[in-house]
Amino acid sequence: MAEISVKPAQSSQLRDIPLFLGLIPFINVLNYYLTYTHIPSGWRLVATFLIDTLEGYAAWWMIRVLIHRLDRQFPYERSFVQRILLQCTVTSVAGILVIALTTELVNFLATDQPVPRRFYTHDIFIFFIWILAINGIYIGAHFYDQFQQADRTKHEALRVRQEGFMVRSGKQNIAIPFDEIAGFYVDGDYTMVLTDQQKRYVVDQSLDKLEEELPAEWFFRLNRQYILHRQTLSAFDRMENGKLTVRLKATPGFPENIQVSRTKAPVFKKWFSID
Repeated sequence: MAEISVKPAQSSQLRDIPLFLGLIPFINVLNYYLTYTHIPSGWRLVATFLIDTLEGYAAWWMIRVLIHRLDRQFPYERSFVQRILLQCTVTSVAGILVIALTTELVNFLATDQPVPRRFYTHDIFIFFIWILAINGIYIGAHFYDQFQQADRTKHEALRVRQEGFMVRSGKQNIAIPFDEIAGFYVDGDYTMVLTDQQKRYVVDQSLDKLEEELPAEWFFRLNRQYILHRQTLSAFDRMENGKLTVRLKATPGFPENIQVSRTKAPVFKKWFSID
């Protein structure tokens, strides 16, 4: 069968490196414009800009590591608001700490003067705003990837439904339209598919796997032995113990009725009642 297979949304993790390699120097240019009243000239400007850019890269990399770790341990789907608050808080503290420590280290190595007070009373707040902006980029990239993945899944599901169920006959692969399939069943050690033309093919997947992949609006797993198409079923009767007896249309190779367990009965009744 043509499986619906979509890769996890990791494209933003792959594209962010070239993006921020160019964005960090641009942010530094804006920071110079916002923080310096007199921009140094000559070699001092080049050296200062290079050091600040490297500090920016270090802070961004720490932010990136933390966001990717949160993606694994606290995904957005668990609690969107809590994830956003946690991400912004953790990355802001870590990013500012990296910038502050590296600034203190460079200042200690290069001069005998303390870091200007303005760095902690003014500059640090600008860094905080930029860290929030970086978070916004990652959050936006995540949901853009989610949108793309949902769109790919939708198109893949449509393609699978249009192509039908793929089986192997000799050396050929044959696509059986879903509306021509009566159902799937277990015959000894084999899983079989039966068409409405009474053709049978061996399927190289278990019923458990098929149950996950088949269009749920058309197929239902009645028990351990049968997954049948809706068009194969005619009605059902309730039994005293909560089980159901599902009546089948005349289908050579299938019994006249199949029992559905008490646990599956409510789900089947709801599924069968949907037009």
